[in-house]
Amino acid sequence: MKILTKILIPSIALLLLVSATPAAAQGKIATVDLGKLFDNYWKTKQAKEALNETGAQYEKENKAMLEQMEKDQAELKTLITAATDSALSDAVREKKKAEAEKKQVSLNEQKETVIKFQNQARARIDEQKNRVRSNILAELRKAVDAKAKSGGYTLVLDSAAESINNTPVVLYSTGENDITQSVLEQLNSSAPPEATAKSDGEKK
Repeated sequence: MKILTKILIPSIALLLLVSATPAAAQGKIATVDLGKLFDNYWKTKQAKEALNETGAQYEKENKAMLEQMEKDQAELKTLITAATDSALSDAVREKKKAEAEKKQVSLNEQKETVIKFQNQARARIDEQKNRVRSNILAELRKAVDAKAKSGGYTLVLDSAAESINNTPVVLYSTGENDITQSVLEQLNSSAPPEATAKSDGEKK
């Protein structure tokens, strides 16, 4: 009986100790919607506008080159027709044939130039997009870290994150410790007046 008591008492005491452990000692957990932070950060909107402007400029240049190619193709067609027109003299037909061959070479070069331009434009936009995304995510991470430290949180989970199987990482949360809005307000407090005015205009 004494042996049994010696075993039970420490066990019961351990259970009471675990159940009585304060929540603070277990660590505070917060959640944040990283997608919402990214989409609504004023620098993200500014970056999207810059990317759209760059894309529009590339599209304008690409359109001009394609229009020139279309014009040259029409001229080539006219030259080929003339080169086979029996109503024209042999000398004229030979001249048109030579011009057609020269025009064809020019068109081939234009085609290569357009393809090269399109590939380079795509690469530049992707590089710019990735660089901006990386910089903004670094800023968001820094802001979340600061908010977590000031709030005494030991862990912050991204409530918008998904696993490799496309399932939510955070399956349940009351939202009580969600710091998304407070972090977003802090981030956007540094927005210039024109960015704030534009954002208000979009909401209306």
